[in-house]
Amino acid sequence: MLIETERLILREFELSDLDDFSTIMANPEVMRFSISGPWNPEQTKRFLENCLVDYSKERWGFGRWAVVNKKDDRLIGFSGLARWGDIDGSAEVEIGYRLLPEYWGQGFGTESAAASRDYGFEHLGLSRLISIILPENVISIRIAEKIGMAFEKEILKWERRILVYAISSGKSLKLSLKNDG
Repeated sequence: MLIETERLILREFELSDLDDFSTIMANPEVMRFSISGPWNPEQTKRFLENCLVDYSKERWGFGRWAVVNKKDDRLIGFSGLARWGDIDGSAEVEIGYRLLPEYWGQGFGTESAAASRDYGFEHLGLSRLISIILPENVISIRIAEKIGMAFEKEILKWERRILVYAISSGKSLKLSLKNDG
């Protein structure tokens, strides 16, 4: 599976990504708004192994993908879709992403999230997608809004206040990201 945008390639993770991805996920800035904090290499390896299982047709047939910057062929984080069994009592599919700080503020988060949204609606036929965001993560809130999501509710999950943003397939917007900041 491969998604190509103007500046990015979203592809399935490979175990050979482990070293580069471990460096990303150990970065305190990358993980500032995660529930778990920075990951050690073993946590990152489990994440990659779970991604490989999620990609299979026996599981979900989709997952979180490696984000590669076309300009330098560098792995810069992940973006994609994750299935959650219980978000406020419902099974949901979430758009999620994490990118290296040097790629923040340049529209890469919006570009990868929009590509994930479009894949979910156009290729998987999903009718709804969400993002779960910590209230203090104003950048992710802005990205969710840029890709057409709207605030739906606040929930308590993982002993934290979490904001749920959502979009239905009928509201999906194709974005021109050439000049997106």
